[in-house]
Amino acid sequence: MTPVPASQASAGGQGGPSRPSGTPLPVDDGPEHSQPAAEEPGPHRPRPTPDSIPVQPGGDQARTPATPGGLERRTGQTAPPHGPMPMRRDGDRLRFVGAATRRIARGIDLDEIVMGLCRATVPTFSDAILVYLRDPLPVGDERPTGPLLLRLRRTDRIPQQRDVEDGILPVPAPESSGLATLTNDLCEVRPGGALAEVLRGVRPVFADAPGAADALPELLGDDLPVPPGQHAILAPLRGRRRVIGAALFLRRPERPAFEADDLLVAAQLATHSALGIDKAVLYGREAYIADELQRTMLPEHLPRCTGVRLASRYLPAAETARVGGDWYDAIPLPGSRVALVVGDVMGHSMTSAAIMGQLRTTAQTLAGLDLPPQEVLHHLDEQAQRLGTDRMATCLYAVYDPVAHRITVANAGHPPPVLLHLGGRAEVLRVPAGAPIGVGGVDFEAVELDAPAGATLLLYTDGLVESRLRDVWTGIEQLREKLATTAQLTGVDHPPPLEALCDEVLDMLGPGDRDDDIALLAARFDGIAPSDVAYWFLEPEDSAPGRARRLARRALSRWGLEDMTDSVELLVSEVVTNAVRYASRPITLRLLRTDVLRCEVGDDVPQLPRLRQARATDEGGRGLYLVNRLARRWGATRLSTGKVVWFELNRG
Repeated sequence: MTPVPASQASAGGQGGPSRPSGTPLPVDDGPEHSQPAAEEPGPHRPRPTPDSIPVQPGGDQARTPATPGGLERRTGQTAPPHGPMPMRRDGDRLRFVGAATRRIARGIDLDEIVMGLCRATVPTFSDAILVYLRDPLPVGDERPTGPLLLRLRRTDRIPQQRDVEDGILPVPAPESSGLATLTNDLCEVRPGGALAEVLRGVRPVFADAPGAADALPELLGDDLPVPPGQHAILAPLRGRRRVIGAALFLRRPERPAFEADDLLVAAQLATHSALGIDKAVLYGREAYIADELQRTMLPEHLPRCTGVRLASRYLPAAETARVGGDWYDAIPLPGSRVALVVGDVMGHSMTSAAIMGQLRTTAQTLAGLDLPPQEVLHHLDEQAQRLGTDRMATCLYAVYDPVAHRITVANAGHPPPVLLHLGGRAEVLRVPAGAPIGVGGVDFEAVELDAPAGATLLLYTDGLVESRLRDVWTGIEQLREKLATTAQLTGVDHPPPLEALCDEVLDMLGPGDRDDDIALLAARFDGIAPSDVAYWFLEPEDSAPGRARRLARRALSRWGLEDMTDSVELLVSEVVTNAVRYASRPITLRLLRTDVLRCEVGDDVPQLPRLRQARATDEGGRGLYLVNRLARRWGATRLSTGKVVWFELNRG
């Protein structure tokens, strides 16, 4: 909103219509300016100090007397018929500077601060303003490289058209060759040039000063000179360590020229704006680093696991607390199993994000040891205590076995998961809550539940179900109802698509800022049918590789995969031979038929095999080389009772 100067609205003004005393000034909600109007004080009431940018003095006592010829007695210049009167008293300048700096300080990001500077100065202090900032803006202690470039960030000026029907007095529009033509977007500051000297001096200068006369053409461009008679102040914007830009304040020729005290006003505006810009750039960099830190600690892609399909979502919190400690993970385990993890570190800070990364790494390491879920939470609790006494987190750890169609869940103070059955029924699983990670001295309990084919397990953090408007159990019940309603849309025989289901779940949040970040992990249990699994025990003896080849050949014939017999027999024989060489207990051999053919060989030796290049004189060492060349992919995982070596082949 732009306030109408009192000089325009008071009786006996310079060509403006009169209004009754005490009538509020009309305001404008146009996009160019936002100046709150101030009610004119009565003749016997002291003038209050405004909280916003003050309207220029317009009363009889505040206005400079004019001669009968229309000239001001103080300056001898013709009084402007319209527009804000120049500030003539120190009190006016102090009120203006106080209100302007408050408006600038309200900005958080770079654009808000620059906009605050423009809206604070136009039209109260100048008719137009051009704000140039360094491109790129240096951050903190960075040393800029390359030439000094100033890019026009924002301009603002008195609009050419005003709405007379709404009661707004018209303001004379600038000439087309005046303020509207000053639009040079990019300027390279020449070392040793006039503009560089002005910026080095830091203090604002008049445009017609000896050192600034050549600086403005360099800033605006040689083909865009300042129009004749234009009044201007060039104010460098200096941050904490270096000049980061410049502001150019302009007045039209018919307006009173800037005075010496106006240089002090420009200096205050430039100083507060530059410091605010410096802080905004630093805040933006810190927020970017924190956001990138958190996102890099989350899985970039979910793994493709046998017998289960996965989908995930992550939403950061509101801008006021965007950094959090929520995480999710899906970790492949031996035996085609998969570990599903979701956790939440208490607090919103970079420390929370860092602790989240450490706990997630610890969980991945523990999962690689194939520990039971309750043991994983126990070791996470010990790790949190080592990080600090106040490092608290909640976590839910589940292991899904697609062959047994079972899931084992352990909980550490986390909201319970929700299981959506194929028929559309959604239930909250009864899992012991347990104490949060970091409490210490507590035991965790695991429960084993059915995981029928076609069911969907939803793991989430409390940001999805808890807010200032609802408690956590109300949110969990709403989530359960949302899942059931969504499942009804696809029918009882077809589960809803995972990606669409995740989107529907997030829709229950509604508009508005989120109080907490949200991590969501959905797992669709496809399972592996018993007819697609072949499992045997082999004694660790010399005849084991031959028996393994015969058993694999029969299974492939039963599944109609005879074309893979040669490759499977060769690789099975090599892996079983390595196991027989070191094992002391029976060896396990398992074949799984899914979209690929997977073979798993387990023994009781914890040492993992290592791929190496065999020499020409070596009698062995070529088994894993063949596996590496022929298999689609292969690997080895250490177990608490030994290890499992596996490989996969594409089905023809």
